[in-house]
Amino acid sequence: MTESGSRVLVLGGAHSGKSAQAEALLGAEAEVDYVAFARPEPEDAEWAERIARHREHRPDHWRSIDVADAADVADVLASGGGAVLLDSVTSWLDLLMRSVGLWDGVGDAKDRLAADIDRFVGAWAATTRRVVAVSDEIGSGLAPEAGPRRVFRDVLGLLNQRLAASADEVYLVTAGIVQRLR
Repeated sequence: MTESGSRVLVLGGAHSGKSAQAEALLGAEAEVDYVAFARPEPEDAEWAERIARHREHRPDHWRSIDVADAADVADVLASGGGAVLLDSVTSWLDLLMRSVGLWDGVGDAKDRLAADIDRFVGAWAATTRRVVAVSDEIGSGLAPEAGPRRVFRDVLGLLNQRLAASADEVYLVTAGIVQRLR
């Protein structure tokens, strides 16, 4: 069990069990803000089903916060309260890349992306809340090699490194097997 104010990063591939591990780490907490990232495509029924499945397993007293603006995450981390579960950093990065126009090749998008990532990492490192963040370990699966997809893969890998550098605990979940890395 992690202490109040600690930061935990849980990495894994799709359907690896990383979200279940993150939820288990916070299972005894009296107050948890579960931050889920809204997808910009409301017609994405598969994504909606995934979110619904995740909600079925959460304790009823956890508060769900649906974040549609990637910049809001730093505000959640800076606010007071109990623990926070960020599920997932990968979805946050996708949302951020859409909001700055990087998927569309907007000119200054990389600079805006870097500034928002710096803000998030700074809030992660400075928070006094207990935080568990779930992220995909992008090197564990197929990673597209062209244009914005390459940027996504590379940025997520670097973002995971930055979060892990100031995390108190880091876990890797593969095929449902949890390995504590730190």
